[in-house]
Amino acid sequence: MPEKPGDQPSVRTLDAHALRGLAHPLRMRLLSALRQNGPATASQLAERLGESSGATSYHLRQLAAHGFVEDAPEHGKGRERWWKASHDVTSFDEGLIHDPATRSAADVFLAEVATIHTQELTTWLATAHEWPTEWRGASDLSDFTLRLTAAQSHELIGKMHDLINSYRDLPPSDADDPAPGSTETVRFHTHVIPRRTAE
Repeated sequence: MPEKPGDQPSVRTLDAHALRGLAHPLRMRLLSALRQNGPATASQLAERLGESSGATSYHLRQLAAHGFVEDAPEHGKGRERWWKASHDVTSFDEGLIHDPATRSAADVFLAEVATIHTQELTTWLATAHEWPTEWRGASDLSDFTLRLTAAQSHELIGKMHDLINSYRDLPPSDADDPAPGSTETVRFHTHVIPRRTAE
């Protein structure tokens, strides 16, 4: 999340070198955890993700070498090393899929994104009954089928992203949500995929 309300998210656009540094399931999960939950130590992340602290330490150093994470000294005490994400968002260049030199790493990256989305959705379905009625009613599982050109699909994706980003760090409305602490982190997944159909 942006550091201050109203800030635009900082974006890291993947190039071939950065993609190779990030395209590993544990590294992607570590980066996601730091972005969603804030700074943490390798030991804290290991416990959260069910990994060894040796593995999380190694992969955090690799992420740091590629500029995805950095030290968070304001959180450290003594010899504890705290880490934080260097950017809010990762932007994927579709050209990486078509380059034979990066195709394999791109496949790993996109497959792990899909896995993370599936895990988050599965967790929601398993725990939805624990949430208040208003939050269950504020969730959504929908799908739509449209006939569009590639340009129209690209335009629609941009409009969806702009709309979602316009809600970043909005203060609760007195009419909608007067209770302090009643906001929650809300995850949005968008999947826009062309599909061949019989004519």
